[in-house]
Amino acid sequence: MENLLSLIETGVAEISNFLWTYLLAGLLVVGGIFLTIRLKFFQFRFFGHVLNKTIGQIFKKNRHEGTITPFQAFTSALASTAGATNIVGVPLAIALGGPGALFWMWAVALLGMATRYSEILLGLKYREKNEDGVWVGGPQYYIKKGLGWDKVAIIFALCLMLEAFPSVMVQTNSIATQMEGAFGWPTAITGIFLTIIVGAIIFGGIKRIGKVTDKFVPFMVVTYVLGCLIVILANITELPNVFALIFQHAFTPISAAGGFAGAAVAQAIRWGIARGLYSNEAGLGTGPIAHAAAQTDHPSKQALWGIFAVFIDTIVICSATGLAVLSSGAWREVGADNASSMISVAFGDIFGEQFGGTFIAIFLLFFVMTTIGVLIFYGEKQAEYLFGLKASKWLRVVYILSVYLGAIGGLQFLWQFLDILLAAVVLANVIPILFMNKEIKAITEDYVERIYYGKGGKPKVQLFSDESTDHHKVSNE
Repeated sequence: MENLLSLIETGVAEISNFLWTYLLAGLLVVGGIFLTIRLKFFQFRFFGHVLNKTIGQIFKKNRHEGTITPFQAFTSALASTAGATNIVGVPLAIALGGPGALFWMWAVALLGMATRYSEILLGLKYREKNEDGVWVGGPQYYIKKGLGWDKVAIIFALCLMLEAFPSVMVQTNSIATQMEGAFGWPTAITGIFLTIIVGAIIFGGIKRIGKVTDKFVPFMVVTYVLGCLIVILANITELPNVFALIFQHAFTPISAAGGFAGAAVAQAIRWGIARGLYSNEAGLGTGPIAHAAAQTDHPSKQALWGIFAVFIDTIVICSATGLAVLSSGAWREVGADNASSMISVAFGDIFGEQFGGTFIAIFLLFFVMTTIGVLIFYGEKQAEYLFGLKASKWLRVVYILSVYLGAIGGLQFLWQFLDILLAAVVLANVIPILFMNKEIKAITEDYVERIYYGKGGKPKVQLFSDESTDHHKVSNE
């Protein structure tokens, strides 16, 4: 039996490695380039406007259709990306792909801005109200209503619904083991604590999630980045060499040194792109699910938050982690098997070993709490699409129980399928987006002409689909 499980795990790992190294990497990069060109480099040309219309208007109230504020939608989506992947995933990418992996993270982020913008735009156009009067949307809706690809919509929803289970368990196990190492807390205690807190958040729906994330997430992000900046400034003389390593080894192999085992260019590309996507989720289709509930009068207006989210998540937070790890030398001291502790080592060199470990553990705990809550929300929205609102509320309970299971290391065999499920989700989302590029372009041009340049007038394209309640269930297909 053990030999069979070992063979299955090896097979799953090989399939996952192939998908992420070649197929998905190519699709995401080529898709990002295509959308960037199709939108005439929108994310670069209008980046100042993006900043003005996002963080520049955080406190501005509006009375447009929606369930939560644009900022709450942004922080809800950011909550699922900012956290363990930024703090733990970046050091892992460097450990396995070398400093060059950071370059490929940046590359996929710059291109991913167009992808993230496009999917949120479509999510807003094809959103609808559910039986509770709450706005819902996401890839499953625009795939079905925009292209008529019912089966692909079902595949997306089913895979994301299933993917939420290992995602939640991996997140909770990561923080439970971190808390055990930092404070000696039994994993079961951390599991009970997380289950209670996450349950309290998720049972309040998207409104409560938005109210929690718009307070916690900005504070946590700013504090963590400031901590990284202190580490970077303390090692400021190393920065020229760090940037040289990043750009040089994005295209050339790097040999082993200290605890670092060395890496080929393919590894730098594979881990940089994979962790970049894991971090900002551009192309994964999760962002539109949260943003569909936002109060807005134009799809592009809310989609600007998608560009800003990728910038904050990857260009700011991931870069802060990567530069702290590289400038401090922690990446050479710590081996790949213990890569998650690299940032703790980097902080420990400046603030003291005990404080460094405690600081990271506490931040991971709070980041993971909000991340898990949003992941469960994403999963239950897929169940709502597939089986109806009542079924989604029952599944919510199962998801919450998986929080505890993950913390104590239960059902670890399922975790092996996380990358493959994510691959299926990406394929089912990105390909339809590319087919809908004309709509994306038309709505964007309408926004630029009527709102950015202030020409006003009536929209030249249909901005929103039929807003009447349209419940999707597999049994009714």
